[in-house]
Amino acid sequence: MRIVSRKTIRKFWEKHPDAEQALEAWYHDAKRAVWKTPADIKSIYRNASFVGNNRVVFNIKGNQYRLVVAIQYQHGIIYIRFIGTHAEYNRINVNTI
Repeated sequence: MRIVSRKTIRKFWEKHPDAEQALEAWYHDAKRAVWKTPADIKSIYRNASFVGNNRVVFNIKGNQYRLVVAIQYQHGIIYIRFIGTHAEYNRINVNTI
């Protein structure tokens, strides 16, 4: 999968260094993956949540942080839409971010 953009992930872990290892692991897994359907993601990330508008929510670092991505399955592209704490996540509309 192509991930747009790693810079967003890096900026987040610069502010939250405890998330670096978990985000790096997710990034490398996702980059090597070939996700054609939500079931492909669910087979690896059982706690991933699928919401409207092709958004997927991943729990990062034991559910301390949330990563929201938009996926274009047919093109193999993942767009990073949001990374934040639970409090920050609760303030967004996950379907439109």
